[in-house]
Amino acid sequence: MKLICARGTGGLLALGLLVASGFAAADTTLRAPADLRSQVGFDQELGAQVPLGAGLLDAKGASVQLRDLMEGKAALLVPGYYRCVNLCSVVRAGVAHAVAQSGLRPGSDFEVLLLSVDPHEGPADASTAQHHDATQHPGADIIRWHYLTGTPAASAAIMRSVGFRYFFDTRNGQYDHDVGVVLLSPRGKVTQYLFGAQFEPRTLRLALVSASQGRIGNLVDHFLLMCCDYDPATGRYSMVIRRVMQTLGIATLLALAGLVLLLRRGEVQRSRGAAQP
Repeated sequence: MKLICARGTGGLLALGLLVASGFAAADTTLRAPADLRSQVGFDQELGAQVPLGAGLLDAKGASVQLRDLMEGKAALLVPGYYRCVNLCSVVRAGVAHAVAQSGLRPGSDFEVLLLSVDPHEGPADASTAQHHDATQHPGADIIRWHYLTGTPAASAAIMRSVGFRYFFDTRNGQYDHDVGVVLLSPRGKVTQYLFGAQFEPRTLRLALVSASQGRIGNLVDHFLLMCCDYDPATGRYSMVIRRVMQTLGIATLLALAGLVLLLRRGEVQRSRGAAQP
């Protein structure tokens, strides 16, 4: 009987050790890397040059480069990947809503560039995502957006240039990354970041007008950009009273100068009329 009890006790002990080791292994597997935050982030690399000649593929499988897609227009770059089960589709929806309400037309006023960080994704994944997004957001002209994939080197080079750091998480087979979009000038330089998954349409419009270097937008847009500061922390433009007063002062001086010139011209014409017999 003691032998049986000894065997039973030994079996329970072995089972306990096995369970404990299993929990330890599971804990090791589920635990996030200690340096995760150093591998994942979105650094603001304002003024950085994006490699416009990097070889990519569009949703139809054609070889393309960013310089050919932008055609001298400002661009909105959306990093992420198409089979993402977390926030990527939410970000694309946020971009679609803001674009639809911005009053600017993709493909005409600016370009929308979506680039996958997953080297295993290809044109079929890009096409599927574009078709889904176009169905969900018919007012955003998504058919004119560019859904892109590339080699690991090409995608990594572009993401590195805009400060987008990401990490493949073997715990769930997904990429860990931050969310946001990047504004590019017509020459491919980083001009601004909008962080988060939802974007205020007016903010997006002003960011695109600013990135375009005056090539798009109306007088109101340019006036607002003169009078506003962009706050990266909030992702919004705020009116600066000092700039408003300066702008109004300059406008007043210009108006007075125009009035003086107009009066002077009238006086000269009257003098000439009086001098004629």
